[in-house]
Amino acid sequence: MPRSPASGGRSLQPTTTNEDEVTQELVSLRASQLNGCGFCVDAHAKDLAAAGEPAVRVNLVAAWRESTVFTEAEQAALALAEEGSRLADAHQGVSDETWALVRKHYDDDQVAALIYLVAMINAANRLLVITHTKGGSYQAGTFDSAAS
Repeated sequence: MPRSPASGGRSLQPTTTNEDEVTQELVSLRASQLNGCGFCVDAHAKDLAAAGEPAVRVNLVAAWRESTVFTEAEQAALALAEEGSRLADAHQGVSDETWALVRKHYDDDQVAALIYLVAMINAANRLLVITHTKGGSYQAGTFDSAAS
């Protein structure tokens, strides 16, 4: 899960697995799609592909509710990403139903990390959309060294 400045840059989760990293990328891709951030959609789709995610999963993120390729835990994280990104549309923020699903699949540290991730990708999306940063030129793995 993401690293928090408040934690001195340490991971918010004791160990990070490939599954955690994939979930982070799926969440980031979905929020970026909703926010119309071409650069971030490009980056997260390419990073997922480079990590070995099947094209069908990358391509179906935009229609995850209408697909069979995501686990229940991934669906909970994607729902949190959507509701946390579409605050103006959701009115109440994240629904009780989504919170229940998230709590079913993630512990306290993982929930905190997901909330942090949703907030940070939304901030990044806004910065890049405001500055008209276009997608298409990202090279997979560009930011890997910054994450370590």
